[in-house]
Amino acid sequence: MTSLKSFSSPNFSFEADDRQNAQTRIRIRIPKRYHQEPIISNLITQHGLTVNIQAALLGANARDDGWFDLELRGPVAQIESALIYLNDLDLEIWHDRNEDGW
Repeated sequence: MTSLKSFSSPNFSFEADDRQNAQTRIRIRIPKRYHQEPIISNLITQHGLTVNIQAALLGANARDDGWFDLELRGPVAQIESALIYLNDLDLEIWHDRNEDGW
């Protein structure tokens, strides 16, 4: 996990394809106070992204924070907007800079 970097928009890189779409992998920490909020659903509905949950740690009766490893796909501007949304919620956001995984 040494390849994880805290989110910083100017240094955030995306893997773009031919259609001006991009994909990136992030890990977010969901504090207990947000467990009932539709954060991942909002990435899809409000930001128009395709979200693939690669891994998650969040129990039904969790007393602690949860973690999600997500792959985000969509136009670069929409991914950036989604990252700003997550940042505005004051979530910890980590970016996988190693192409081989976390």
